[in-house]
Amino acid sequence: MNKKRIVVFTSAAVATSLLLSGCQLLTGYQQIDKAENAERWAGKIEPIAGEVNIACAGTYHCEIMQIDQTLVIAPDTHKPVDPAMLSVEQVDYDNIVNSKSSNIIAPLKSQKSVKIVPLSASGMPGMTNYYARVKPAKREVHINFYPENNIGYVERFAMIHEFVQPDTYLLRAYRKKSNQDTGSLLDTASPNPLCIDLIQGDSIKRQFCKQMNTESQGEFVENSVINQTTKSKAKV
Repeated sequence: MNKKRIVVFTSAAVATSLLLSGCQLLTGYQQIDKAENAERWAGKIEPIAGEVNIACAGTYHCEIMQIDQTLVIAPDTHKPVDPAMLSVEQVDYDNIVNSKSSNIIAPLKSQKSVKIVPLSASGMPGMTNYYARVKPAKREVHINFYPENNIGYVERFAMIHEFVQPDTYLLRAYRKKSNQDTGSLLDTASPNPLCIDLIQGDSIKRQFCKQMNTESQGEFVENSVINQTTKSKAKV
């Protein structure tokens, strides 16, 4: 029997129009869908020895809202809570791509330090995707995902994870085809459940899927993952 664990989840609205089939990324966010290779992003994640990078992908827009007790992105402005958290002084994507990382990004100073770096332009006009830099440790991470091109519909997700190895970790959202599709009108009208994979390298470390049954009450439930890999290495 699959091991399941309920994690923190709040839905700000109910999706009624996403009818995506199969286990695929949400196709509206083309910048992220096509960007499994970091070189395709307007910016790219620059690994720094001894650090953990945390990124999100798969929807029109996503934001790392909080890491442990540190607020990262403000929910009202969709910008960094504290400009001092930025690892670069300004969002100039050409310079980020063409410059050497050692000239832009300095190593973290302490175990509690949280820095963010502008990664790419968002699928929503005027917004920016950021990734976070932290030291290896057990962390509580809160992320807002926007499955539709609608700022009023957000899926809030949180998890606690042992980020032990210095590496890049990607939280990727997608719609997963239900194995219990009966062909009824209700099943046809309902969107496939939103799932989120935690990916390290080409390995899926953890998987969470939204469950609409009475027991779970619309929360994300963790399923056990055994030797699963992504179809292509999820480089970021």
